[in-house]
Amino acid sequence: MSVSTAAADRTAPCATAASAPLPVLGRDVTVPLVTGGEVTYAALDYAASAPALQRVWDDVAAYAPYYGSVHRGAGYLSQLSTDLFENARRTVGEFLDCRDGDEVVFTRSTTDSLNLLAAALPADCQVFVFETEHHASLLPWQDARVTYLDAPRTPGEAVATLERALAERDPQGPALVCVTGASNVTGELWPVRELAAAAHAHGARIVLDAAQLAPHHPVSVRELDLDWVAFSGHKLYAPFGSGVLAGRFDWLREADPYLAGGGASRTVSRRTDGGVDVEWHESAARHEAGSPNVIGAYAVASACKALTEAGFDALVAREQHLVDTVRRGLAEVPEVRVLSLFGDDAPRVGVISFVVEGWNSSHFAAALSAEYGIGVRDGLFCAHPLLRTLLGSDPQAQGECGAPEAAPGEKSLNAVRVSFGAGTPDEHVERFLRAVKELVTNGASWTYRTENGRCVPAA
Repeated sequence: MSVSTAAADRTAPCATAASAPLPVLGRDVTVPLVTGGEVTYAALDYAASAPALQRVWDDVAAYAPYYGSVHRGAGYLSQLSTDLFENARRTVGEFLDCRDGDEVVFTRSTTDSLNLLAAALPADCQVFVFETEHHASLLPWQDARVTYLDAPRTPGEAVATLERALAERDPQGPALVCVTGASNVTGELWPVRELAAAAHAHGARIVLDAAQLAPHHPVSVRELDLDWVAFSGHKLYAPFGSGVLAGRFDWLREADPYLAGGGASRTVSRRTDGGVDVEWHESAARHEAGSPNVIGAYAVASACKALTEAGFDALVAREQHLVDTVRRGLAEVPEVRVLSLFGDDAPRVGVISFVVEGWNSSHFAAALSAEYGIGVRDGLFCAHPLLRTLLGSDPQAQGECGAPEAAPGEKSLNAVRVSFGAGTPDEHVERFLRAVKELVTNGASWTYRTENGRCVPAA
């Protein structure tokens, strides 16, 4: 597969046994069941937000008493915080195997990162994006000339589709390709290296949405030959409101600051005509106006270190064991249909979406939570065009982010998503599979009602 293993080659010897999950916060939290009693919560919604690694939490807690202003203070704590913030930038750059001259910009999330890049596009830039993208990478480009590409059914078709589209563009103008590394719906890995090669062969640049890839696989900007990569801390076991846009800085240097304010400006002076002259920074600070989220940046860097030290080879092997376990278990239930774009044999991370015959997905997810203490996601996962392609549903049908009120038992217009990662114990996926089989065979033990478009346990 084209996702680079270069980062895995750079990791230290495995510090965690392949059979053991990494310690995360919440692993001992218990939740009540509607049928009585309590059970340890099974967090199987990593694709939305992964729990914080214990290592990340400990690092943040150790730093917290020393928290101070960044880039603005002469005091010891300010100097320490500034060093920590800039060291976090270097750590993230090393984690992504960035090239000399690349910049790491701290943002709020993947969505924020891609909107920043969209705001920095050169004039008349043409953007190419597959309709299968998460809304974070599908929607920011609407002020540019956007070509939306149809959903491919194989990795090879994805490359061929992009090549055809690029061959028809004006070769003199700037162009950008935006693509995911791993689908937030199916978990399938995309042919990133081949898509990057196709983009560059036609004079275009490429940005990788690595929100679902970076927590599961090493991502090398250098080896994949990417122009930019974006990801979110809250999916990388660092849920403190920080994201990253890393890569080439020329377009970003030429663009107006994403936010105007302190930190982005080098000098500001009044003009004789009453106006203001501003000289903006030409580094990452240009797009980091305001007091930075130093704890969020430090948390991301801590997570990068923790994953690197654990060894991606071990993490990938253990996650693949969980993926195989879940897929085998779901295959034993004829009423369950796992959603896939590239087919059953496509490599994937720990993200699996499915529908259950005779069940509304909201009802099924509610029963998993209320009767088994299992947290999953249901809806369209902010990837509406992709889900409608996979489900074959009416393009006008609404799901998540505007869900219709659907009573239990009605035909599902959306899906259930189970997702897991480095902190998931085997027991959680085993309980999930047992719950799926029991619900399909016996039905729910409780009654449910519709409230604000969602199924919830009836009082």
